[in-house]
Amino acid sequence: MCYNDSMKKNVFKLVLAILISGFVMLSGFSTVSALTLQEGAEAARCDGCPRDLFGNKGVFREVTNTILYIVGIIAVIMLIIGGIKYVISGGDSKKVTDAKNTVLYAIIGLVISFLAFAIVNFVISALPSSEKQAEEAASLIQSIYG
Repeated sequence: MCYNDSMKKNVFKLVLAILISGFVMLSGFSTVSALTLQEGAEAARCDGCPRDLFGNKGVFREVTNTILYIVGIIAVIMLIIGGIKYVISGGDSKKVTDAKNTVLYAIIGLVISFLAFAIVNFVISALPSSEKQAEEAASLIQSIYG
């Protein structure tokens, strides 16, 4: 494997970040840096931006639902195209087979998109929101460091 200059720089940055974080952890600045990181994350958040990644109105749920809706719409369009191809096939066995395959694959795509939608929403609803995790982490840090 050949390493170019940018890969060497990235490895150097990674090692440097690990060393700095290790120094911070060992020197006892972890509570200060954790609070500073949380405050920095809150300061960087724009007005109206969602706070949670996984909650009921989280970013991850919105993105996956949008993608799955698009996949579902494409599958329905392909189902319609397959039906039109079947109607205008004129009895040609190759065209009929192609149309049936299009309809079959579109139905399979719809089933997969419905299952994916259900699975993603089930998994996301089972995950705790990031706000709860932040509160738990803050209370844990306060209980450890007083």
